[in-house]
Amino acid sequence: MTLKELLPDLKVYRKNFTGQGVNYPLATVNISADGLLTDLPKTTKTGWPWNVQTPPSRYNKNIKWPKITIVTPSFNQGKYIEETIRAVLLQNYPNLEYILIDGGSTDETKEIIAKYSSWLSFSESVKDRGQGHAINKGFSLASGELYGWINSDDFYMEDAFFKLAKAYSNGKPDFLYGDCLVLDEEKRKIFYEKASYVIAKYLFSGGILMQHSCFWKAEIHEPILEQLHCAVDSELWFRLVPKRKLKHVKFPLGIVRIQPDAKTQNSSFVEKWKADNTLIAKLHQFEKNIPFFKYIQSWFYPREVIYVQKLYKFFGTVDEQKYLSKINGFDER
Repeated sequence: MTLKELLPDLKVYRKNFTGQGVNYPLATVNISADGLLTDLPKTTKTGWPWNVQTPPSRYNKNIKWPKITIVTPSFNQGKYIEETIRAVLLQNYPNLEYILIDGGSTDETKEIIAKYSSWLSFSESVKDRGQGHAINKGFSLASGELYGWINSDDFYMEDAFFKLAKAYSNGKPDFLYGDCLVLDEEKRKIFYEKASYVIAKYLFSGGILMQHSCFWKAEIHEPILEQLHCAVDSELWFRLVPKRKLKHVKFPLGIVRIQPDAKTQNSSFVEKWKADNTLIAKLHQFEKNIPFFKYIQSWFYPREVIYVQKLYKFFGTVDEQKYLSKINGFDER
């Protein structure tokens, strides 16, 4: 089968939801005048996103802010998901659609989702076919102008949606990507990761875009390839990024967590990563469709990528300390 034949029709997923009584479009998150900090379930934890919020006054009421749709796929991440949810809601973004799709978790996830259900545009917890299926189900209900997804062990930075919307308002780029913070759970370390210089040619180097800091126009969205286990984002970038207007938001939009069960860290996923990459190469037919593919396989290509990225990040100065200090419980590296 071809790639086009394998991609699901999101309208079919939406029809299944509406057939079950789900109203489309979904309601946006109701943000009170003082923000959601005092409305959300109480916590004794401190720092972002526990006793800190983006002030609602950040958003000029005379501006029509673009609707942002966020999807969170989830399965058995009860240890982290509350932080993920709060970091979306406490943006206090005035035009937010937040969709949470859980695959029938057996840990405390369901109870946590239930606590926050009043502030979610939609949530469900039923068995699904994996991460890609969950993301597709979520986006089938999306009605925003900008899309993004955040996994249930990662979270957004304070002010992320404000910075995103301001950057988008300047030129309406098709695809926006930001810097990020990286939390190492085992070492209890935190560090700042600057975004790379992104062009289509560099997508082949892997990891060039940090999914938790990426957002794109609804009009260019395409379904996730559900046959993939791990490389769901990198395959999507091959379809979304080339020939698009891109913009680097020089702000840590997302915060990624290095933890033992993450697919990028757990050795049990090694073979699945290999299988994904083989399938991606087969479906995209890179050797046939990419004129410069021989160069990508050459000795020069990885060295070019390393050199260009080092230069780009060297000149991309940022006050890292200002952001690192906002996250409690981690030592700066």
